[in-house]
Amino acid sequence: MQRIAIAMQKGGSGKTTTAVNLAAALAENGTRRVLLVDCDPQGNATTWLGVDDPGRGMFAVLCEGAKVEDAIHRTTTPGVDVAPSSYWLVGAERALSGEVGAELILRRRLVELEGHYDVVLMDTPPTLGVLTIGALVAADRVLVPCEAHVMALNGLAQLMTTIEAVQDRLNEHIKVLGIVPCRVDTRTRHGAEVVDELRRRFPDKTSQVVIRESVRLAEAPSFGQSILDYDPKGTGAEDYRALADELNSRLKRH
Repeated sequence: MQRIAIAMQKGGSGKTTTAVNLAAALAENGTRRVLLVDCDPQGNATTWLGVDDPGRGMFAVLCEGAKVEDAIHRTTTPGVDVAPSSYWLVGAERALSGEVGAELILRRRLVELEGHYDVVLMDTPPTLGVLTIGALVAADRVLVPCEAHVMALNGLAQLMTTIEAVQDRLNEHIKVLGIVPCRVDTRTRHGAEVVDELRRRFPDKTSQVVIRESVRLAEAPSFGQSILDYDPKGTGAEDYRALADELNSRLKRH
């Protein structure tokens, strides 16, 4: 069971968009069973996947000792289940701040799912608090969506420092699976320059696939569908299918 945290501390990076659409692409054609764990109190992935009544969701798992399997909801996206966020999760940072080993809880809970899923994707908050650190400790790999804007590079540098600290102190096995340039506006020079800078700084980590800016990608959450269902022949679906293929190849090499 591959466990992949999707993390970026800057909002607007395409993190949740990548979590939902990559989950759909990995599960397409029945090739994998995918669980999306929504660790973000904003709950955008949960809402996008059509969960109207999540209960306490991941708050119960992290703070009340519940099993992940008891929180899981089926979705209308074939092959994709979700362990949802809820408004309760807003209080998780405070509830966990006094817990000894709080950052280890999610890792222990996910062990219970071995054999049930092929891939677990963890969508994290755009901050480096207990919830994000817990996901990094629980993960084998981390995927970093990075908006194609120069301001995103500072957030990326800070996240890479945090990943190194987690690797050194809490999870020696974690590796960066890829840095994915997102929201790339192919009509401007700036987007291409940021992608080039990412490839210069992180030549082995930056994905060859870029996620192009797309109106259809922005519309898909309003219809409760992944881009593969909402616009299956559009550029967004094409990009996320290509990203899934590239990440599969990277996972095999690692």
